[in-house]
Amino acid sequence: MFEKAVSEGGLAVVTGAASGVGYAAAVRFAEAGLGVVLADLPGEKLERAAEEIRAAAKPGATVLAVPTDVSEAAAVVALADTAFSTGPVAVLMNNAGISLPTTSFTQMDNWMKLMDVNFFGVLRGVQAFTGRMVEAGRPAVIINTGSKQGITTPPGNPGYNATKAGVKVLSEQLAHELRQAGAPISVHLFVPGFTYTGITGPDVTEKPAGAWTSEQTVDHFLERMKAGDFYILCPDNEVDGTTDRLRAEWAVGDIIENRPPLSRWHPDYKSAFADFEKMRSSQAQSD
Repeated sequence: MFEKAVSEGGLAVVTGAASGVGYAAAVRFAEAGLGVVLADLPGEKLERAAEEIRAAAKPGATVLAVPTDVSEAAAVVALADTAFSTGPVAVLMNNAGISLPTTSFTQMDNWMKLMDVNFFGVLRGVQAFTGRMVEAGRPAVIINTGSKQGITTPPGNPGYNATKAGVKVLSEQLAHELRQAGAPISVHLFVPGFTYTGITGPDVTEKPAGAWTSEQTVDHFLERMKAGDFYILCPDNEVDGTTDRLRAEWAVGDIIENRPPLSRWHPDYKSAFADFEKMRSSQAQSD
């Protein structure tokens, strides 16, 4: 669907577009011949990103910087109004996200901020754009940025994990509803691996050896999106696709086998997971 959407032209709207994977994706959309609407918090980073993408875009292509706080419903509706008044929307990428520390029973303010940006920011984008994209009746794609932490939900930051698990569920339901409606719109769950971005860590000033660049991650995502994948878990220099699938399989197995929650990190199941990983990896290599 992505190639059909690009062939008919139009705009790619990207939230969180001033840096990281959002910026890298905006560059690729511009290089593909789409106009680009960059949405992010107001400031020099957003304006600089727009200037750089204008240089990458084809002559005469639309490149707009629209200051947008996705935690504000009116701002997201205004973004949609600006986009649709400029041209047809071929790509919507709900990508804006933040990371804040949480525990299950403390830091409620951080929970609320995470939900407001990471989950409700995506939902606001879906609600503001999708109806009008359906009415347009043209090929289009909707991309929601999730996280592996929303799939295997490792211990350490339950608030962040919950927001990304919510994005996964929303994206699955959206894909089903659009399929049932016969709309020519595909939905894709973009799940970056270890990627060097602005939220990698406040003290991380150079790309860690295990991380991919934003460009590597986006290029892998685009390749798999063109192939029609919905779940697009991106590898990195530490974790390959096979390992991702095994971790997801084990996480689902907690429910099926009635193991303790997050058994992968439970001391009584450490060796069991290691044996499972070794066995399933050997099976995959022999197939």
